[in-house]
Amino acid sequence: MKKILILFSVLFLGAGTVLATEQSEIIKEQTVQEKINDVGFKILNSNMIDKRIIFVYDKAEKKSLLKSADELTKRQIIITEGEYKFVDNDDELAAFVSRGISMALKSYGGMWRGGLNAIQVKAAPKMYEIVADKRAVDFMVNAGYDPIGLITFLNKSQPQKRYDTFSSSNLTSKRLAIIYEYIYTKYPYFLANNKYLENESYQNFLLTSVDNRKKLEDKIKNHSEKKIKYE
Repeated sequence: MKKILILFSVLFLGAGTVLATEQSEIIKEQTVQEKINDVGFKILNSNMIDKRIIFVYDKAEKKSLLKSADELTKRQIIITEGEYKFVDNDDELAAFVSRGISMALKSYGGMWRGGLNAIQVKAAPKMYEIVADKRAVDFMVNAGYDPIGLITFLNKSQPQKRYDTFSSSNLTSKRLAIIYEYIYTKYPYFLANNKYLENESYQNFLLTSVDNRKKLEDKIKNHSEKKIKYE
């Protein structure tokens, strides 16, 4: 009888531990979802975006093509656990959400209730990737976030490919250089008063972007209007 009671106690305690773990995970997911909603709606409201877009935290990994399709057709921004793990602050979360909003807005304009725009994005993904990056910077600044968070987030989360000739995405180094130039040109305050100087991800960006930033430096010195070919 005593052994039965012991076994029952062990099973009961084990079930209680599992239940507590599940509840903890649910609370954690709810907390993350609330944070994403807060940042997302702040960006929408601050930029006077009058289109309905929802934000979804999904622990399941999704292929990027499926996520892009959701943003362009279902008008929702999905951030997975695998992506959220790269978010260290609200600036970086705002960076991810702002890019998603830029893509989702394409589904509200043009012919076929945005259907044609979705096709155009899929036909020229590299061009719209850069457009989304720049628009994300604007959205972030208007909402009170530091756009350098977009640089640190991408530097951590986007691997560097060997080539982008046959890829649907630009080289990460190229994207980061274009974003840096855009901030330098339109929002120099954030570089002059850079709170990310001691950030390890930003320091790594500075280390790995020396050649591209030298091209920008030369363009400025020469007062050139020529578009820089970043690598």
